[in-house]
Amino acid sequence: MVSLNDKYVISSQINNDNLIINNYSFKSRLLVGTGKYRNIEEAIQSIIYSNCNIITIAIRRAQNNQVSGLNILLKRLNWKNLWLLPNTAGCKTADEAIRIANLGREIAKTIGQENNNFVKLEVIPDSKYLLPDPIGTLKAAEVLVNKGFTVLPYINADPILAKQLESIGCATIMPLGSPIGSGQGLRNISNIQIIIENAKIPVIIDAGIGSPSEAAKAMELGAAAILTNTAIAKAKNPPQMALAMNLAIKSGRIAYLSGLIGSTKYGVNSSPYEGIFTNNN
Repeated sequence: MVSLNDKYVISSQINNDNLIINNYSFKSRLLVGTGKYRNIEEAIQSIIYSNCNIITIAIRRAQNNQVSGLNILLKRLNWKNLWLLPNTAGCKTADEAIRIANLGREIAKTIGQENNNFVKLEVIPDSKYLLPDPIGTLKAAEVLVNKGFTVLPYINADPILAKQLESIGCATIMPLGSPIGSGQGLRNISNIQIIIENAKIPVIIDAGIGSPSEAAKAMELGAAAILTNTAIAKAKNPPQMALAMNLAIKSGRIAYLSGLIGSTKYGVNSSPYEGIFTNNN
């Protein structure tokens, strides 16, 4: 007799379903940003409640604000359980992003992550809508890949650019759901689906997620992970929202692995017609 666990291998599939980026394995599929919090304590508590493995820090902005919480975060967080993802937020050109990426790699070494070559690549010259520069991103990505970086590029939901970045050796693709910090959710679902369908590397939805339900939806589409900052940091209770995001992403991932039903135009009976009692019986 086959038991439920033997047939569906439910617990094994979930427990061993790690996020793999360039041969590094992470249990959590939630990546968390460290900006916009009201204070450093809320940031730390939110990171803990999110149960994330990867946190991202904007190196350029921290460099320009020596009173920022960067040093406090570096000292107080448990880097045995966390992986630093330096990002080039605030960089307007490819050359600037390359320089900041090198600085980020050096900062990773100060917390004992000697082999951490990860960088979240952002090249954003547009200060109003904060949309990434595709040409500058591609240029910087190629240089950084050749320098041995594990590049996670932030892009518009552009399937052609996504394949180009994959072809030059980027470790992930990070299309936006909607503009940074906007909370508009998934406004580019069709293009995101095309990117996911064609990618052989993890697709991480970055920017625009405003609620746990949107995070779950992105995971149901087949995204490998979610990166969010504003939705947590600007919530009334950031640590609690971090927990909600964590649970939503797990739920969305399990739903995707389970196989979602397709939608239909008309209603479909959940009970069979066969065996229905009629006056003719």
